[in-house]
Amino acid sequence: MDYRNAFDMTGSVAVVTGGSSGIGFESATALGACGAKVIVAGRHQTALDAAVKRLAESGVDAASAVLDVTDPAAVTTAAAAIVEEHGKVDVLVNSAGIARLNSAVETPDDEWREVMDVNVNGVFWCCRAFGRHMVDRRQGSIVNLGSMSGLIINRPQTAASYMASKGAVHMLTKALATEWAKSGVRVNALAPGYIATEMTLKMRERPELFNVWLDMTPMGRVGEPSEVAAAVVYLASAASTYVTGTILTIDGGYTAW
Repeated sequence: MDYRNAFDMTGSVAVVTGGSSGIGFESATALGACGAKVIVAGRHQTALDAAVKRLAESGVDAASAVLDVTDPAAVTTAAAAIVEEHGKVDVLVNSAGIARLNSAVETPDDEWREVMDVNVNGVFWCCRAFGRHMVDRRQGSIVNLGSMSGLIINRPQTAASYMASKGAVHMLTKALATEWAKSGVRVNALAPGYIATEMTLKMRERPELFNVWLDMTPMGRVGEPSEVAAAVVYLASAASTYVTGTILTIDGGYTAW
C-alpha cells in the first residue's frame, strides 16, 4: 500500500445526504479536501446553495441535489440523475437524521413514524438506489451515520425512537455489508457520541442533560464534527479496503465505562 496516498480521493465522486449542516457538511468538507467531487443532498435548496458556496470557498469541487430521503421514488430518480450527470458515484455518506426526545408512553404515532422514516427508511432507500449502481460497477463505499445510541441507552433523557432507529441502522449496515461484500461494495457505519453540532450545543440550555453527558464521557467534552469526518474519509478511502460491516465508535470513551 502507498500509505502516503491512501487517503487521496482524487477522481472520486461522493454523495452526502444531510450535507448542508453538521456532521454531513463536515464530511463533505473532508472528502472534498482529499480530492473528491462532492454532491451535498438535502431537502432545502437554500441551505444546499449556502453549503455549496462555503465548500467552494474552501476549494472543494461541490454540487447539490435536492433530495427527500423519505421518498423512495424520489431517491431512485435522484440517484439515477446524479450518476448520469457525474458518470458514477464512488462514495455514499448517509448523514441525514433527526432526533426526538420523548418518553415512550408520550411518543405520538407521527413522531415515531417520522424518526423511523428519516433514520431507517431513508438510509435504506439511499443504500438501495446508490448501492445498485455500485454493485453494477463492483466498486463503492457506503458510510452510514449510526450512533452510540444504537449500542447503549442514553441517560438521563428518554428517546426510544432515536435509539431504536440507530440500532436498526447498525444492523442494516451489517446486512448490506455481507450481501454486497463479494460485489466489491463496502458498507460501514459510524457510532458518534455527543458531537458539537448546532443541535447538540443547543442542549447547553438544558444543563440537567448536557452536564450529565459531559460527566459520563471520559474525555469530559463533546467531540468535534471534524473528528467524525476524519473517520468518514478513512472508511470511504483506500485506507480501509478490508473493512466492511463494522460499527466504528467515536464517543470520547462514553461506551467504555
